[in-house]
Amino acid sequence: MTIVQVEKNNGIAIVRLNRPEKRNAMSFALLKQLVKTARQLKKDRSLRCVILTGEAEVFSAGIDLADLNNPQNRAFAAWELLKPGQSLFQKAFLIWQELPVPVIAAIEGYCFGAGMQLALAADIRIAHPKTQMSIMESRWGLVPDMGLSRSLKGLIGLDLAKELTLTARIFEAQYAKEIGLVTHLSDTPLDHAQILAQELAQRSPDALAAAKQVLDAMEHNPQKSLRLEKIWQLKLLLGKNSQLARKKDKQPDTSFLPRQFN
Repeated sequence: MTIVQVEKNNGIAIVRLNRPEKRNAMSFALLKQLVKTARQLKKDRSLRCVILTGEAEVFSAGIDLADLNNPQNRAFAAWELLKPGQSLFQKAFLIWQELPVPVIAAIEGYCFGAGMQLALAADIRIAHPKTQMSIMESRWGLVPDMGLSRSLKGLIGLDLAKELTLTARIFEAQYAKEIGLVTHLSDTPLDHAQILAQELAQRSPDALAAAKQVLDAMEHNPQKSLRLEKIWQLKLLLGKNSQLARKKDKQPDTSFLPRQFN
């Protein structure tokens, strides 16, 4: 069984976590497959948008505790935590922020722990109002170590981030929307995500890549954001898709070329 399924249609890729018997819990194998999948998608210049979701109407119930408690995995986990740079546990989630296309998380069922950290790594989150959510790591005597310190930054205040992380409280997506963790609520999150993805696909793929990088820099590296605005604008003005975007404004049937820039 393929534990990460990818379906592509008209430039939109739906990436499904596929461990329904485990409520899409994150095994070490699944983490590796997420990295591999993201790297493959990053190379696809025809791509316009990615949707992250889970099979069987569950996003993810979190880390697979059986994998985590397996003595055979301890040496591997220790090396990942000791080695320089991002660990596998961080890369599997933060790599989605590196994709030069918008990433939407379509969330329902459970979104706990590692699942929550994957959802937070997306650019936009659409959740069923009754989705159960939690930054759950402290319940297992752990700290969130899958990029949460970067992906949560700017979404909610530090005091509330501490409260939710320290308590490992379970809350519904309705509350998550109120505090800013969720972008939209929908009774059909995947359908909503696909409609939004189709809207995004009407824009220049190079403009989407530029805007994502500039806005991420605004939040995480403000010293570079103004310089990035200038660099990207020059690249876009010299590129072909910018010309096609202006043509498309008057001739809606105009098609864009594959993405020129990363």
